[in-house]
Amino acid sequence: MPSYPYRTTREDLRVPLPDGTELYARVWRPVTDEPVPALLEYSTGRLTDWTATEDARRRPWFAGHGYAAVRVDARGHGNSGGLPPTDPDREAEDGAETARRLADQPWCNGRIGLLGAGAAGDVALLIAARAPDAVHAVVTACPDGPHRLGGAVLAADGHTRATAHLADAARPPDPQYVGDDWRAMWLARLDSLEPPLADWLAAPPDAPVPAAVPTLAVAGWSDPSATRLLELLTAAAAPAPVRAVLGPWEHGLPDELLPEALRWYDHWLRDIDTGALATPALRSWLSTRWTADDPWPSPDVRDVHYGLDGPLRAAGTASDDRWVQVRSPQHTGLNAGAYVRAGRTADQPPDQREEDGRSVCFDSQPLPEAVELLGAPALSLRLRPGSRPALIAARLCAVAPDGTSVLLTRGLLSTLGARIDDALPLAVPLAAVGRTVPPGHRLRLALSSAYWPWAWPDPEPDGFALDPSHSALTLPVRHLAADRDGEPITFASPTLPLPPPLHTTDPLASRPERLTVHDIGRREWRTELSPATDGTRTHPDGLVRDERTVTAYRVLTATPLSAQARTDRTVRLERPSIGWDATVHTRTELRCDPTHVIARTHLRALEGGDVVFSREWHHRIPR
Repeated sequence: MPSYPYRTTREDLRVPLPDGTELYARVWRPVTDEPVPALLEYSTGRLTDWTATEDARRRPWFAGHGYAAVRVDARGHGNSGGLPPTDPDREAEDGAETARRLADQPWCNGRIGLLGAGAAGDVALLIAARAPDAVHAVVTACPDGPHRLGGAVLAADGHTRATAHLADAARPPDPQYVGDDWRAMWLARLDSLEPPLADWLAAPPDAPVPAAVPTLAVAGWSDPSATRLLELLTAAAAPAPVRAVLGPWEHGLPDELLPEALRWYDHWLRDIDTGALATPALRSWLSTRWTADDPWPSPDVRDVHYGLDGPLRAAGTASDDRWVQVRSPQHTGLNAGAYVRAGRTADQPPDQREEDGRSVCFDSQPLPEAVELLGAPALSLRLRPGSRPALIAARLCAVAPDGTSVLLTRGLLSTLGARIDDALPLAVPLAAVGRTVPPGHRLRLALSSAYWPWAWPDPEPDGFALDPSHSALTLPVRHLAADRDGEPITFASPTLPLPPPLHTTDPLASRPERLTVHDIGRREWRTELSPATDGTRTHPDGLVRDERTVTAYRVLTATPLSAQARTDRTVRLERPSIGWDATVHTRTELRCDPTHVIARTHLRALEGGDVVFSREWHHRIPR
């Protein structure tokens, strides 16, 4: 164990809610007679297995620096009581009540900080909005975003996340921690479950939640949450200070940002002048170096407009041809990479030349000097009046002198329900980007009418027609000398304790991370993905956890409504010492018709190999 200012201790306890439900919690505390601030992560992840290894690395580090680090299983998850909530606000309300209960503990000084990544990062923002009396600071990393992009229904993330969500909620409590009540709790939990996908897609898009308390927001540029972080910075209604860090990381909170989180908490929870408020509003990684911008939006970033009939031009388009037709094969998008990247090679979008060949491309001349992009680009397209609804996929790439095409950012827009006339161009939202494009490279805007398997295809293969002379791309270009005299920005990983030994057994026949097959005779493209979490893990407390997940997509080149997606997930939990053996199988299958996405979800639970629960759901979800 590394040396920290405080020795630490750990205990498990129950947090009672007003309705009598008890939530399972694990607390790492400094050994001191003085009350200390508490850092709460409220999550549906199971703290005794799923997050146990990461918790054992990071929570003692916070405790060793004077904080009570608290992990709580959400209602109806892990070893907590109650049923998984069907009301989306229930989780945030429970978390707010948990924060208040922790603030009243004799070992707490009444000040609570929140911490979370992914779904827990989103929940942290919602809890803070409901309990500003108890919560004094938030650190959120990669908070989850919407299930649609530009109105388009996501295929790449929605059903995989929904399948995992259902499987996680269906896992039983652990008898080692809850005793003989585990079976009754499990059966009640299973009987209450509903697949979340239909509710996710039916919900109207939420307005960005402004920061209710001082908030440090962290994400990687490749994460879907990057745009949301910039929205947090610019939210006019935000009543509290916000600082953001966007770096070269994948999904989650990187170790090197833990000292920055501690500095944020020390300022707001312990009244220590750490200089947290003196940090720039935005610190961002631009390909090769860290930069600082304060305030945000930055006066050093200006909008540069590229018309699609001038600075950007489509090769081979006749000058007197007003309308350019975009009609892409349905497998356009296979080289998109993962929607949420986990750091594996197959997660990264490869060279985009194949995708560019299936798109209509507008290229600039070679850049005479480097261009730094920082912010969210804006794309305005004039479509042919009276056009039928279509899917518009836009990619911004940097093309090297050797022809290599590197993806910078992208966006989607479904024109379903949009008014298309000759006077109103459509705005296609593109994700925020922080990149440096070297001199000699060309900027390329690639437009396609399909982007599978990120988005469900448009019902018709006709695509859309645009008028380049009334269409433009606006890029946020940062001045190259903006931080010439600025202080250097550095982040360093702290010395964390080694986690308890976790024995991992990989599958004997491991599957490729990402496998694509082209059946030429059928004109069909199939893609299979396997996550890094597959395998068997034996925890120090004797729990054996085995997980298997396969996600598959298929589409015919010229038939949009042939698109199908399926995810199968199996989780088996065993305690050989007491003969406990529980397995959960979940499967989600999706296809589409002209007006709906059609979902079939199956859940099966087994105890000792015998089926104790089985149910299937069918949903038709408006596109």
